[in-house]
Amino acid sequence: MHASPLAALRQELISQGLDGFIVPRADEHLGEYVPAAAERLAWLTGFTGSAGMAVVLADTAAVFTDGRYVLQLAEQTDAAQWRQLHITEEPPPTWLAQNAPKTARIGYDPLLISQDGLSRYTDAGLDMVAVERNPIDAVWTDRPAPPNAAAEPHPLDYAGQTSEVKRADVAQLLRDAKQDAAVLTDPASIAWLLNIRGADVPFTPFALSFAIVHASGETDLFIDPAKITPETRVWLGNGVSIRDRAALLPALRALKEKTVRVDSTGSPVWFAQQLSKAGAVVASGSDPCLLPKACKNEGEQKGARAAHLRDAAAICRFLHWLSVEAPTGQQTEMSAAQALLSFRQQIDGFRGESFPAISGAGEHGAIIHYRVTGETNRSINPNEVYLIDSGAQYPDGTTDITRTVWTGPGDPPDSLRDRVTRVMQGHIALATAIFPKGVGGAHLDSLARFALWQAGLDYDHGTGHGVGSYLSVHEGPVSISRLARPVPIAAGMILSNEPGYYLPGHYGIRLENLLLVQPAALPDAVKPFLCFETLTLAPFDRRLLNPAMMTRAERDWLDRYHAMVLDQVGPALGQAEWDWLAASCAPLG
Repeated sequence: MHASPLAALRQELISQGLDGFIVPRADEHLGEYVPAAAERLAWLTGFTGSAGMAVVLADTAAVFTDGRYVLQLAEQTDAAQWRQLHITEEPPPTWLAQNAPKTARIGYDPLLISQDGLSRYTDAGLDMVAVERNPIDAVWTDRPAPPNAAAEPHPLDYAGQTSEVKRADVAQLLRDAKQDAAVLTDPASIAWLLNIRGADVPFTPFALSFAIVHASGETDLFIDPAKITPETRVWLGNGVSIRDRAALLPALRALKEKTVRVDSTGSPVWFAQQLSKAGAVVASGSDPCLLPKACKNEGEQKGARAAHLRDAAAICRFLHWLSVEAPTGQQTEMSAAQALLSFRQQIDGFRGESFPAISGAGEHGAIIHYRVTGETNRSINPNEVYLIDSGAQYPDGTTDITRTVWTGPGDPPDSLRDRVTRVMQGHIALATAIFPKGVGGAHLDSLARFALWQAGLDYDHGTGHGVGSYLSVHEGPVSISRLARPVPIAAGMILSNEPGYYLPGHYGIRLENLLLVQPAALPDAVKPFLCFETLTLAPFDRRLLNPAMMTRAERDWLDRYHAMVLDQVGPALGQAEWDWLAASCAPLG
């Protein structure tokens, strides 16, 4: 019997003739949320964050994550076994090149890493060896079974466009590029293209599958046929062939001498490798569904507004509840998260949370993606900062909102109000931005940081991410970040606006709304411009703001926003809740 998962893995590496192995936090779809059967990184290291990587050598091992999870990484992993490293400050390929023997054979699972991801290791001079069987799977004796939830139709009232139209558009894109087919490995793209949803992974309505879209528009869907009900079979229509996962490799081989598009960033490298072996021409290109999926059609935009309005009622009821309960000191992080979930469960169409609620009191709020557990759960005390970041899935939209609250009954310190006001100023700067078509997320990121930068402050995460339409709460291809890819922001995209500030050991601040990109009505504009429509409707805690620091334009924006919240959400609330909302939305003056 091995003393630990790490020891068991090392023994298996010896048997496979490997000197090391990389363990991404990914499944074969390279998604953020993965089924229990693919939680290899958590099984090996104990780290449960949604972004990370482990590298194992014979005599040393390291686990990496980004700024959102560095504190969680330190708490969940054994420092005696694992070096705990920041993934951008010390990237895994660099660390591996410095610590592995020069002749080391480093294993990787080609289904768990993209072509671009693999190239970072080969460019570092490492001898990377594709494994036929993941060595973790060989030693993970109690590995859960793969998910088997049924795929369901996503009605046209919510989808806004038929699958036939979407497939015809993608097929035209392939023909224009002189490509015969495209491989789809992202379940979000398949869900969007075929107007189906599922329940194979937590928090995101995916039916895990692969697909090949042909230039004719015909599509092969590789999925366990048991997941396809008669209703879904009819819904998919004659243009979609249902094939078992075992048929995937033969289907790739059948594309010999064809030009096949594969996303080198978002698809496992295994697909390009197998197509190349079969004699196909691999055309590296972005997932053809990525951009049209991100640009919501009119039906999806209408659904997003409706979903956010209903969700706002739950949020405001919760914030009212919190205003009563927090000063008593009788609630905990877990009880507050459960209360919010209970309020959402009363909302029409609620299908579940869009991610695990981040319910952080005091110092826990400084852990950017903190997830409360039975071991870490603590009371929400009077006169401290409480941060709640949460979201919901509805068939007409996906929500994501963060509010930072002072628990009272006393007044917050001036130093805290300074920090929150600067974050609020950044939030307003982004929400009110008007910018020319063609601008990317990296161009806007500094707007949200400007007020913090003037005081020598910053935050270690992006400012915004894309959000799907009853799909993933984190959606590409656009993000608002200094590290964002140069993809232009386009009308119809839904992006988060969530600047923050974190003082480790004390508190965290984050203020998040979702924004819908719209054409800007500028009569004298010399070219097309864009702006943002705010979708999220809930008050910010005015007690944490210092109006004297804010410009008149900033105060006016917040007053208009709060008036809109009261007008739109107020009618759904009871009298006590309305009274609280009216006070919370009163003008700053």
